Amino acid sequence: MSFELLLSAFALMLVFEGLGPLLFPNRWRSFILKLAEEKPDNIRQIGLVLVVIGAILLFLNN
Repeated sequence: MSFELLLSAFALMLVFEGLGPLLFPNRWRSFILKLAEEKPDNIRQIGLVLVVIGAILLFLNN
């Protein structure tokens, strides 16, 4: 994996992460406040699901 590819992936992630606050700042803030009230185990499960989906997509892409 080249540094350029890693940098491109990171840049694309930042673009996608920035779309929520850019386009829907009030909804995004409300979502973040609700997420802050969740139990740590629920947040951990969400993180696990996202990591597994990402790993599967990377595996299928290669």
